[in-house]
Amino acid sequence: MTASASDLPELVFRERQADSYEPVFEAMKVFSRARTEATPDEVWVVDHQPVFTQGQAGKPQHLLTEPDGGNGQVLLAGIPLVQTDRGGQVTYHGPGQLVVYPLLQLSRYGLQPRSLVSLLEATVVSTLADFGIAAAAKREAPGVYVSADGSKIASLGLRITRGYCYHGLAINVDMDMKPFRLINPCGYAGLAMSQIRDYCKDTALLPADRPAALQAVATRWRLHFLALLADTHKESVA
Repeated sequence: MTASASDLPELVFRERQADSYEPVFEAMKVFSRARTEATPDEVWVVDHQPVFTQGQAGKPQHLLTEPDGGNGQVLLAGIPLVQTDRGGQVTYHGPGQLVVYPLLQLSRYGLQPRSLVSLLEATVVSTLADFGIAAAAKREAPGVYVSADGSKIASLGLRITRGYCYHGLAINVDMDMKPFRLINPCGYAGLAMSQIRDYCKDTALLPADRPAALQAVATRWRLHFLALLADTHKESVA
């Protein structure tokens, strides 16, 4: 029998629209530090204001323009650059990008760090298929890549502490892609970045309105996430 979302432990979804990055980052850390075995898992769905985020081992050579300071911030071409505690190198978040933060206790689903990464990548691959885009993950370079041209359409970076994860994934939907030219995305020089809007022109699938497009992608992603997580959970308790 196929597993369903009703078989899962309690899971709370929260939407945070047009949020600055740093308050969300701080809230993730506070949530993850304070949680206990009894704390329900949460998934935060966010549409961030423009920001570059640097992984904990991020290398400055992947910034292709010189950072400068302003009002107590580090800026890259006027866009905040924030040091984080996730894995990976530098990336960009901005309006029109679906960012998802799964705040999960891995043991509840029988997940290990590698299987969590694979599950999240699989949710994106399935979501993109709904919009007519063939894509795949690369074990040596986390994220999801369009099969037709090799461009990266979704990025992933996590932190796991005490068996709990935070940070997550970003799916490029309908955004201004120019800021990616200011960095080596995820630490790869010359890596082409793409978005769903580049490939899906059917407004019945992906509405022309940006907020509606984000909602359409978020809805499909949530369905795939719940189905795959339910399957994983079922296997872990079998």
